[in-house]
Amino acid sequence: MPHLHIKEFKEISFPQECEGVTFHFCAQNANHKDEKLIAVTLEGKRFFLLVKDEEKKVLLKSDKLTRPASTYDVHKALLSYAKLAELEVLSSNVVQTQKNIHLQEVEALKDIHYFASNFPRDKEVRIEVGFGSGRHILHQAAKNPEVLFIGIEIHRPSIEQVLKQISIQKLENLLVLDYDARLFMELVPSNLVGKIYVHFPVPWDKKPHRRVISTSFIQEARRVLGVGGTLELRTDSENYYAYSYETFIAFDKTTLHINKNKDIEIVSKYEDRWKKMEKNIYDVTMINEFESQPLRIEGDFTFNEVKASDVDLLSLHNTTKRFEGGFLHFERVYRMEEGVMLRLSMGSFDRPEHLYLIVKAKETSYYPSLPLKSKSSLMAHSLLCEVLDG
Repeated sequence: MPHLHIKEFKEISFPQECEGVTFHFCAQNANHKDEKLIAVTLEGKRFFLLVKDEEKKVLLKSDKLTRPASTYDVHKALLSYAKLAELEVLSSNVVQTQKNIHLQEVEALKDIHYFASNFPRDKEVRIEVGFGSGRHILHQAAKNPEVLFIGIEIHRPSIEQVLKQISIQKLENLLVLDYDARLFMELVPSNLVGKIYVHFPVPWDKKPHRRVISTSFIQEARRVLGVGGTLELRTDSENYYAYSYETFIAFDKTTLHINKNKDIEIVSKYEDRWKKMEKNIYDVTMINEFESQPLRIEGDFTFNEVKASDVDLLSLHNTTKRFEGGFLHFERVYRMEEGVMLRLSMGSFDRPEHLYLIVKAKETSYYPSLPLKSKSSLMAHSLLCEVLDG
């Protein structure tokens, strides 16, 4: 992860701008004096830089929760703050380079609100969850120009690698999203998708709740797939295969095709590695045979006037409110020059969202963006409004 080790942190006066980067405010962790967050805007993207005191030095890096997909943006924000505050840098893995020309040209990287506000509907959609090196989805997009491909990935270097190839190959039918695929599925219109690819997901043997394949994910896949559409799992893990098969077959009605060591047209670098090791490759393909009702989610994320005091809000640290099917957890609390900021996890138990809430005298807003408009997030928001009401 890009970072600077500095001798001493110096806070600037806010807001200030340097080389296209705007620094808005600083928030101090109310329970841990060694942590601060600096709000940044760069080319329309909002995120935090994290300041963390260490022994005889200070760490300056991007906040993991809000980190942008572009590593270049993180580098630029770090270097700009260091220049503006005249910081003494002890060590660094940040390089001062120009943005890759291919990344400047490509418009394929979208944020979640692009899909939430107006999901593309003019052609068949195919989704790949965790595209890794991108070998498979790039091949499929080049081969099927009439289909819109959406690749979902959270690994930043993989995202930039695929964006570069989209530019080089001039692909106009491939969009990239840095987001949790489980949450993304909740806003996809019903009966629109032709194929969902889940190739070599992380097995998460010790943390099964983090697995992509789950009962709720399969339910959403059945809803978004058109009749005859498929959800295709490919894995080298025998445990993941067995777990997934049991999860698929638990549905009252389901059609599955099972293959072992099936040859496919294009393989990932991981599959090349597994084959050299003579590992078995398992395929589970679910075929959807039902038409679903249209997706309808009612509600919004507006706030009323906050009646709770700053003291009340700061006391919420590490507390949890529960409702049927979900929860609202106050992970951390921060003091600001004007108001309080809360770090939240909210929504359903198996796929919560993580974001910040800024509470000022006349303004309450989520940061860096609104939650995904899902039933569980809307219920969590309603509970949050009750808490803010005092």
